[in-house]
Amino acid sequence: MVRMNIVMPESLALQIKHVPNKSRYIAEALEARIRLERSKQLRALLSEAYAEASVEDRALDCTWSGTM
Repeated sequence: MVRMNIVMPESLALQIKHVPNKSRYIAEALEARIRLERSKQLRALLSEAYAEASVEDRALDCTWSGTM
């Protein structure tokens, strides 16, 4: 474990005032956000790869069908 001091807007601090274990709550929120960001990055990479594969597949299809 690493101890950190953080600064946040007072409005956020008030919203988690009732949370008994703020450290765990904040850590879980960060983990969820990191998973979401990684998921978005992976979807973008897969989308790009599928688009590239589609272009290659069309070119190969034209080659096999004899049309260009």
